[in-house]
This record gives sequence, C-alpha cells and structure tokens, in this order.
Amino acid sequence: MSLLSVQNLGVTLRQRPVFRDVSFDLHAGEFVGLIGPNGAGKTTLMRACLGLLPHAGQSSLSALSLAERARTVAWMPQAREIAWPVSVERIVALGRLPHLPAGQALPPADKVLVDAVISRLGLDAFRDRAASRLSGGEQARALIARALAQDTPLLMADEPIAGLDPAHQISTMQVFRQIADDGRAVMMSIHDLGLAARHCTRLILLAEGGILADGAPQDVLTAALVARAFGITAWHGDTPDGPVFQPLEVV
Repeated sequence: MSLLSVQNLGVTLRQRPVFRDVSFDLHAGEFVGLIGPNGAGKTTLMRACLGLLPHAGQSSLSALSLAERARTVAWMPQAREIAWPVSVERIVALGRLPHLPAGQALPPADKVLVDAVISRLGLDAFRDRAASRLSGGEQARALIARALAQDTPLLMADEPIAGLDPAHQISTMQVFRQIADDGRAVMMSIHDLGLAARHCTRLILLAEGGILADGAPQDVLTAALVARAFGITAWHGDTPDGPVFQPLEVV
C-alpha cells in the first residue's frame, strides 16, 4: 500500500533550483534512508512532501487536510531543543493530540501506548524529569518517542540519530526497522551510510539536483555512485554479522 506518492516534485529557494522532477512512492513495510551530500536538498524534499514548502509537482501528503496529515504522518524535524519545562511523559503524550478531540484528557488506552513508547526508547528513568533539563541526546530520544506515540502509518524524520551515542543510534535504527517490519513505513534522512546500509530496506540518493539512485542499499551504495555523489571510496561487503559499509578515502 502506498503511503506517500510524489510526482515531479521540485523546489526553488531564493531563485535557485534545489531539485526538480523528483518522483517516488513509499509503501508500507519500507524503511527508506534518504541520503546525499550536504546541500543536496534532503530536508527540503521532506518538507515539500509534507506540504511545508511551496513546490512544483504533487505530493499525496500535501493534498491532505492538516488534521488528516497529522493522523497519517508523524514528522520529526532536525531542530529538537526542548525549551519547555514539562516532563518527558508530557512531551511524549503530546504525540496523541491528533487523535483526540479538543480538550479531551488522555484515555487509558492512549496512556498505555505512551508508557510503552517511553519504555521502548529507554526513557523510564526520565519520565518525570523536565525535558528541558535533559542532555541533547536525551531530548532527541524524547522527541523520537513523541513521534512514535503519534502512531501514524508513516514516520518521517530529519537526521533523528544525529547527536546520539552509538548504542542509542543503533537501538533507534532497530526501532525504526521494527516499525517498518510491523507494516508501517519510515523515511529518514541520514548521513551515516554504514547504519543506513545495515538497517534500511531502501535508499534514495539525492544528488545533482534530483534522484541519482533509488533501490536496495547494495544497489545504491556502489563504488561508482558513492564516488560520484560523495567524492569518496568505500568498502561495502556482507559479513556473518550483516552488511558493512565503511568510507575510506576522499577521491
């Protein structure tokens, strides 16, 4: 089932084309890593898909009403400093707002979901702590939990693992992969090509003003495409512990 359909999408900012003629479909069960060099337009592409930026072409999400969009896709932007002195539990519970009538208290079933997400992200010890007093990595995990609590068919996140330590980067990627395996879909921008190769089911390589490659990680992270898009050499192979991708040198 298609959860996002994009046709001939293009964005121009400050009279400069960022990308054009971008088309793809995102289906249930996919964990898509959006990769590309700095400035390729990864954030811009996701924001345009969500209808947050003026764009040419069509996006099925931007055609939805705001209420329908909030029940269809959870969005985690790159900026994630929490300034509000409210508890982590309250931050996570905010993810349930699109599903509740205005002014309604959190029902018991929603409370169970919030508790489960807090545990899944390893935040039980921080439940009652003011989110504004957490470290940057802990705040990132709280906001990931809020997005998960929204419980939408599609989750879109802009560099959600940036700033996390290696253990939490891996565990977050595992959570996102499990979401996809459970029949929903995840699209995230990511710079760590090793984690993308290991956990994503599909990669979209944005470069040179459009989609340079789209497919399984082993078909996108080829020596030729990696050199062309990123200007590097890399080692990519299958091991008994799974696929490994290691950047080596600048070419």
